[in-house]
Amino acid sequence: MSYSSLKLPIFLLLSSLLHAALGEEIVCENLPTNMCAFSISASGKRCLLETANVAGKYTCRTSAVEVEGIVNHVESDECVAACGVDRKTVGISSDAMMEAGFAAKLCSPACLDYCPNILDLYFNLAAGEGAFLPDLCDAQRINPHRSMLENLSSGAAPGPVSETSPGPVSEDLPALAPAPM
Repeated sequence: MSYSSLKLPIFLLLSSLLHAALGEEIVCENLPTNMCAFSISASGKRCLLETANVAGKYTCRTSAVEVEGIVNHVESDECVAACGVDRKTVGISSDAMMEAGFAAKLCSPACLDYCPNILDLYFNLAAGEGAFLPDLCDAQRINPHRSMLENLSSGAAPGPVSETSPGPVSEDLPALAPAPM
């Protein structure tokens, strides 16, 4: 096993040990709003930035979304920048995946190699959209100008189906009726 394949497990272990050594248990509701998004509580649940009842104010709360293998984690500024995410993201959504530049950052080595929390989140969001994140990253490398969700299909979506279609032009032989010109 090479050193590069051990980086992620070592990073996660050291990160968890640091929080434990400092005696810190992350409670989402106690986090400042500028640290809320992309954080994980001591119980292993994602923290969620939400709009408060007062305009322009935000609150941090614990979501029902559980993260496997990561607890007590506040995402680093380096990962936020490397992966192209925003700490002011409200809620948990795949909306960022629609932005053309987002895929390039999320699929970059700086994000893929060092930011397992963000990757876990977007892996699950992509799965919710019926996609596999590694396939989307491969498609992004092939065609970097398309947004991640555009890569899910050929880019063409079927149009709406009409319940009433135009009738045949010929009353005698409807199957052989010419197309209208």
